[in-house]
Amino acid sequence: MEVIGILLSLFLLMFFAYRGFSVILFAPVFALLAASLSGLALMPAYTELFMAKAVTYIKSFFPVFLLGAVFGKLMEDTGLAKGIAHAIIKSLGKERAILSIVLAGCVLTYGGVSLFVVVFAIYPFASALFKEADIPKRLLPATIALGAFTATMDSIPGTPQIQNLIPTNFFGTNIYAAPILGLIGGIAILGFGIAWLEYRRKKAAAAGEGYGNHTLNEPEIKEDTKLPSWQLAVLPLLTVLVVNFIMTNMFTWNPAMLEPFKAMNLPMTAPAVKNVISIWSLIIALVSGIGLTIVLGYKNLGSSSMLAKSLNAGAIGSLLAIMNTASEVGYGNVIASLSGFKSISSALMSIKVGGSPLVSEAVTVNVLAGVTGSASGGMSIALDLMAKDWLAWANSIGMSPEILHRVASMASGGMDTLPHNGAVITLLAVCGLTHKDSYGDIFVLTCLKTLMVFVVIMLHSMTGLL
Repeated sequence: MEVIGILLSLFLLMFFAYRGFSVILFAPVFALLAASLSGLALMPAYTELFMAKAVTYIKSFFPVFLLGAVFGKLMEDTGLAKGIAHAIIKSLGKERAILSIVLAGCVLTYGGVSLFVVVFAIYPFASALFKEADIPKRLLPATIALGAFTATMDSIPGTPQIQNLIPTNFFGTNIYAAPILGLIGGIAILGFGIAWLEYRRKKAAAAGEGYGNHTLNEPEIKEDTKLPSWQLAVLPLLTVLVVNFIMTNMFTWNPAMLEPFKAMNLPMTAPAVKNVISIWSLIIALVSGIGLTIVLGYKNLGSSSMLAKSLNAGAIGSLLAIMNTASEVGYGNVIASLSGFKSISSALMSIKVGGSPLVSEAVTVNVLAGVTGSASGGMSIALDLMAKDWLAWANSIGMSPEILHRVASMASGGMDTLPHNGAVITLLAVCGLTHKDSYGDIFVLTCLKTLMVFVVIMLHSMTGLL
């Protein structure tokens, strides 16, 4: 009955999320449903299990969500993000329309711009380019998703996206973990993804299908619109990457920095400095990027009131993102505390393909990311529940925690993009299309990303590469 309660709870959470209901409201509802079916009192389960872990997650990652959202909003409102996207798309032209859109998404996400901002920044130019090249618009969401939601989100080492940052807190690694395997996996995803979309384009062209007649959310780009030069616009992105690299790999952090705070008996979330170096480094890098964006783009905002509006919008936007994820993490903590979960976790830990924890980790993270419809949420739940066991397992066989980091990060971006994923729903709405129109090609990319995690695991087991 307890296991059935957990499975019922998971199904209902996924169903309601797919139907558009907020997980902030319904994650605790279904967590408490599972708790009640296991005989736990509701109120302690809510305040001591659900809220305790949700608050801990917010404490650990809120600065990254806040600064990332503010940076992305400033890049959008100053026109710097659009300047980069327009330059890439215009320079490659309609003959390489798919490649140019994918590259534009990769550049922006790898530079620290949030995925949602990338969608809004790229769509107007991408839609115009697809129309000029007479490529079916139904392929546009998958094209944008390939550039923004895949390799530069979690695979390629050094990406400042949250999906690449979360594992550092559990494994004591940094965002450059397993660079060779991450790079191979990322390039393979982009290569096969572009090949698939080009195949679909050629097949549509052979059938005589063009852009199509669309009226919903069709953008109007005025020819006299002045956008910042890409050389200027790219500077904040480079600043984030360079400062982040320096603070992570070249700056010497004092390992005793936390000792005075431990002496105060404060509730510490980080066991050691090495577990938070990546977060601290990214905070400093994003603050640097925000400052430079304001300096370079202030004239495009026009006034201090517009600057305040942009900063406020970014800050408010970050609250929804982190509360969604924190609610999913709190949900996972309730489920993990139930006796029925022991049999589920034992089954996941019993997956011992090749004698390593990697397949167990990949399956667990993928499943939970798929259920929650969130890469960061599903991965946070999985790592919070089982990271210590996977790390102990890896240590027992002499495996580097770097590969645990990279597999967890890549797996989070696998089955997360099921139909109820928030980014997918937003992307389709921005493009003025439906799941029926365009989700099929997005699902192919979802399957490709999921498969690539296991290819990376196989390469590591055969070669020992990191």
